[in-house]
Amino acid sequence: MHRKIKQFLVLTKLIGAFFFLLQCNSTQDEKISVKRVINGKIVEDSLLYVLPEFSLISHTGDTINQNKVLGKWLVVDFFFTNCPSICPKMKAQILRVYEKFKGRDDFLILSVSIDPQRDTVEALRNYATKLGINNNWYFLTGNKGEIYNTADKMLIAAEEDPESPGGFAHSGNFILIDPKGRIRGYYDGTNPSSVDKLINEIEKVLTM
Repeated sequence: MHRKIKQFLVLTKLIGAFFFLLQCNSTQDEKISVKRVINGKIVEDSLLYVLPEFSLISHTGDTINQNKVLGKWLVVDFFFTNCPSICPKMKAQILRVYEKFKGRDDFLILSVSIDPQRDTVEALRNYATKLGINNNWYFLTGNKGEIYNTADKMLIAAEEDPESPGGFAHSGNFILIDPKGRIRGYYDGTNPSSVDKLINEIEKVLTM
């Protein structure tokens, strides 16, 4: 029961922070008119540029930062390879996204480990190999403080927690980000129906 209450409070905090950011921290200059899909219809909207600055190391040994990924449609998630709880469900769902869009020059998945001590470059390389990943997907590790700061700025709950399975608690959301670095939506990575919506939205925007 304690775990459920904690998770509810984290979710409530994130939702509140997101709407506070939109309503209070934005200025007219920060907003850019964009097209987005809502309920299957293309509408004009304005979103904040919210992809934070970051610099992490990929499973290929390359340094990946925001400048290297801008210009592509991104799906971002936070995970760790030894996760025994929600990560297997997330992995099954994000593999669906990967199989649908792999090979495109304008699409990329970023999976950021919240357990950099165990998820070294070598560990992530082995993980990617086992999944059969060879393009369009970076598994990232690096400085723990930078990882958690990046998650926090993207409104993703992530923390070390001895009471949680595997020693970490984190959100299972997939984040869709457009080529200009603006968040277009959050999708429950453990829910096939939510991931269906993510795939549908990506298909719509890639054909605009």
